[in-house]
Amino acid sequence: MSNKELLTSSYDFTLPQELIATHPAHPRDHAKLLVYNRADDTITHSHFYDLEKFIPQDAALIFNDTKVIKARLFGKKRSGGKIELLINRALNAHEINVYMRGKVKVDTEVLFDESLIATTQKLNDDGSRIVTFSQSGKLLRFEDLLPIIDKIGHIPLPPYINREDNAEDANEYQSVFAREEGAVAAPTASLHFTEEQHKRVCQNHPHAFVTLHVGSGTFKPVEAEIITEHPMHSEYYSISPEAQELLDSEIPILSVGTTSTRTIEFYEKHGKIPAGEANLFLHPNNKPSRVNHLLTNFHLPKSTLLMLVASFVGLEKTQELYAEAIKEKYRFYSYGDAMLIL
Repeated sequence: MSNKELLTSSYDFTLPQELIATHPAHPRDHAKLLVYNRADDTITHSHFYDLEKFIPQDAALIFNDTKVIKARLFGKKRSGGKIELLINRALNAHEINVYMRGKVKVDTEVLFDESLIATTQKLNDDGSRIVTFSQSGKLLRFEDLLPIIDKIGHIPLPPYINREDNAEDANEYQSVFAREEGAVAAPTASLHFTEEQHKRVCQNHPHAFVTLHVGSGTFKPVEAEIITEHPMHSEYYSISPEAQELLDSEIPILSVGTTSTRTIEFYEKHGKIPAGEANLFLHPNNKPSRVNHLLTNFHLPKSTLLMLVASFVGLEKTQELYAEAIKEKYRFYSYGDAMLIL
């Protein structure tokens, strides 16, 4: 492996602004699909509705069934100062890691609709805050908070979409098989499946679900000069008994998305523990050992997700595939088009 593959600067590229998708394809499965076959080094341009033509017959599919919560809240301090709060992840039943826009100190109370109050418990060095939520004097558990924020919160669209969320996003920024609440970002490769196509694929292939509650750290660019020095964020994961059975077998695995991939590979590389905290960083120096095929979107420059793609095909081929996608005007990022690596 060349030193180039470890330099963060190698994962930079220029993307024309108009290729950043700000809205999803309609219908979902009409997104474009770039298929790269490693066996014969070929690129095929297609559409997502033709995905089944390319899935290897013997492959099992693993999906991430996490559900995006309305994690973006607008409130104000008792002094009247406005605060925007983004839930990042639950640390335990009561303490929540959040990001806030607006100044707060320890013990600052932020007031929201529905008599919801967030109280700052700790200011972290990384800019995040630890808060507890209460309503009418009662301390809330995370699961009790979810129906409240579902009423008053907003879908946390990624920053590069650069617009306010709307009613459409509540459905579109969610996979058709989303079930387990807790993510603040969607597993975006999953967004292309219509209910009909998902049902069809599942009838024709063994399949199972894992859960990885995607945190906002997924958007954090790598700032270290050498990629291996990047402190990888941690996310809660859980692997269903059905998924464990498939992963512990010899069957080839097609992982739907980078989030499923991180979950599968963490399980594989760290003692096959079915639930806990995953902080796996896949890159050309830490290649996948269980996932055979990857379905994914097109990712941000200098992101850990782009480096994950390079863990499958190497830096040079990743650069080539992305240059081809830009030339063919594929749409990038969360609402963008898809790529299948065979």
